[in-house]
Amino acid sequence: MRVRLRDFSKSLPMSLLRAREAVMRQFRPSLARFGITEQQWRVLRALSSVSAIEVLELADATCLLAPSLSRILKGLEERDLVQRMADENDMRRVLISISPAGQILIDQAGQHSEGIYAEITRRYGAERLAVLQDMLRELDEVMNDGPLIAESLGLDLGTRAPSPSPRRGRPRKGDEPLED
Repeated sequence: MRVRLRDFSKSLPMSLLRAREAVMRQFRPSLARFGITEQQWRVLRALSSVSAIEVLELADATCLLAPSLSRILKGLEERDLVQRMADENDMRRVLISISPAGQILIDQAGQHSEGIYAEITRRYGAERLAVLQDMLRELDEVMNDGPLIAESLGLDLGTRAPSPSPRRGRPRKGDEPLED
């Protein structure tokens, strides 16, 4: 049975992705000027708002997977923008904080960032932007409250969808030969 999907332009994940991309397109040139990626900026911004934080808490705060965050932190540490230290109460725990050089970078790049925010606010409107941020925060809370919707609908998540029919054309390196 074929299900009629909503129009692609009405897809919530795609709408959110397009909006994120439109916003980030405004910030990328500034980040590039300061030699940092979006993910590095996210980490530095999060660290600039706390004295120190555990790695897994930082991953959660920045919406980064722990392996990606480890790689990002290594690069930031090599540039002396962050520092690691043992937790005084539990030497097994590692805390991350922004370094003085990282704070200087945040202060410099932050001037650009706030200028971009001011223009976004001017274009979109302060009230509309505040309402949008409230709505997105509420959506985040609702989607994270309770079990996955697919689970609550009783959808079987334990088995994978059937594989598509075998690929046609020339085999790629590592592909098994097709049998007739």
